[in-house]
Amino acid sequence: MFREGLLVIVSGPSGAGKGTVLKQLKDSDDRIRFSVSATTRPIRQGETEGLNYFFKTRDEFKSMIEKGQLLEWVEYCGNYYGTPKEYIESTIKEGYYCLLEIEVEGAANVMKAYSDCVSVFILPPSFEELRRRIEQRATEKPEIVTKRLERAKEEMAYIGNYDYVIVNDVVYDAVESLRCILKAEKLKLSRNSKIIEQYK
Repeated sequence: MFREGLLVIVSGPSGAGKGTVLKQLKDSDDRIRFSVSATTRPIRQGETEGLNYFFKTRDEFKSMIEKGQLLEWVEYCGNYYGTPKEYIESTIKEGYYCLLEIEVEGAANVMKAYSDCVSVFILPPSFEELRRRIEQRATEKPEIVTKRLERAKEEMAYIGNYDYVIVNDVVYDAVESLRCILKAEKLKLSRNSKIIEQYK
């Protein structure tokens, strides 16, 4: 029997390893799709338009806001980030897990719009490890690194809003934890009413 998909919100501070965990999970499960966000931040080496993000100018992004094409949007570290509505809705209807990697304020807005979503917060094993991971990237100026660390402390205050927390110490373990969460959520009684009905 066909089951509708599931929106899964994933948040966590920059440097927690969200992208690595999600990529490994997606590579091992063809039922998973990533929600592609729009952003005004510059494209980084190795990123692809339409795959990692939809890269927009500030004017283009503001036009999307005015036209109601974004589920949510936020300004973060000097750049805009937002979630296009259409992709998420079509992905769920097709029966896929739609994974949305998003910062905490945007996540709060999505949770209000999709009460049936599942939310996961990914943490580094320690704050010092978080600092090391961000500095190891060597892609950002020291003042941006400092901003990201300050922002990480602010974001961690939102953990209580999430359904699950995963500590990303060993990537394999974090991936398996997320996989278990998705399986368990799909087996909830509330998501299987149509199957249960046939036995009444």
